[in-house]
Amino acid sequence: MASKRSPKLDFSQFQTTLQRQFSNLDPKDPSLWPVLPKLLLCIMIAVVVIGIGWYMWLQDAEDQLKAEQATELTLREDYTKKLTKAISLEALKKQREQVQQYVTQLEKQLPSKAEMSALLSDINQAGLGRSLQFETFRPGQVVLKDYYAELPIAVRVTGNYPDIGAFASDIANLSRIVTLNNLSLSPVGKEAGTLAMEATAKTFRYLDQEEILEQKKAADAARKKK
Repeated sequence: MASKRSPKLDFSQFQTTLQRQFSNLDPKDPSLWPVLPKLLLCIMIAVVVIGIGWYMWLQDAEDQLKAEQATELTLREDYTKKLTKAISLEALKKQREQVQQYVTQLEKQLPSKAEMSALLSDINQAGLGRSLQFETFRPGQVVLKDYYAELPIAVRVTGNYPDIGAFASDIANLSRIVTLNNLSLSPVGKEAGTLAMEATAKTFRYLDQEEILEQKKAADAARKKK
């Protein structure tokens, strides 16, 4: 029984067919082209369209990515600023609490107007307790500040150096705030070791309600003049 022979592909004939299909093509009217050139043209057009669409999509995606990155950077910077501000605010709150505690302690050391006589007596007793002689103890004119009143006292005492130093220390340790200003020491006569100390002691007290109103009126009048 004779075996069937498989048909052989004639490449020369195939090449001739291809050349015939792509020869004499009218670029102005592709509709007249043979099937194979039409198919190849369609494939090329599809590839170009897909390529353009892909490029535009990538471009849009890149722009969107850049916008998101810029937004992320802005949010990070905003977060960092707010975090820094929160940390600073917490530190400021602690400092404010410390200052408030310090102010409260100082306020407790300010006597009222009625307690000033007792404070002046304490200053006098501090000198007498150190065996000092008061030659001058003269309260001056009260100076009103915004939140407190200041009373200067001209003081001149005589005694030996250790007692004068101890007196100054006692003044600093009083329960109320008293400062010694414009201190000067000078020898007294021919007595050995005897010195005279001149100073201005300043005490401070709360303003009473009437003085607070006066200060407020004065401040309002000063603002109106401006």
